[in-house]
Amino acid sequence: MSETPAQPASQPLSKAEIRKLKSRAQLIEATVRLGKGGVSPAFISGLDRELALHELVKVRLADLKDQRHEIADEIARATSSQLVTVIGHVVVLYRPKPAGSPAEKGA
Repeated sequence: MSETPAQPASQPLSKAEIRKLKSRAQLIEATVRLGKGGVSPAFISGLDRELALHELVKVRLADLKDQRHEIADEIARATSSQLVTVIGHVVVLYRPKPAGSPAEKGA
């Protein structure tokens, strides 16, 4: 991990927001996969790009299922995102797009 801690996610999600995000997450596929290499700077960079594009991202944990809750917390902190849920070997993360971002405008 880097020497400087990542910025914490803005505000905790309300229970209603979590329900809505879980509902949305059921409709999407896991776009990021975490394998034997574990949480590396390259993995965090790729996940960060996905979160910038999509806000809501599913991460499939291939080989580290027994450590899934610890890994979920670690990658949420590293990407300044919020952990929505961990179900089986899939982690759902959410990070809202900044207001006025190019991705939000469809550019």
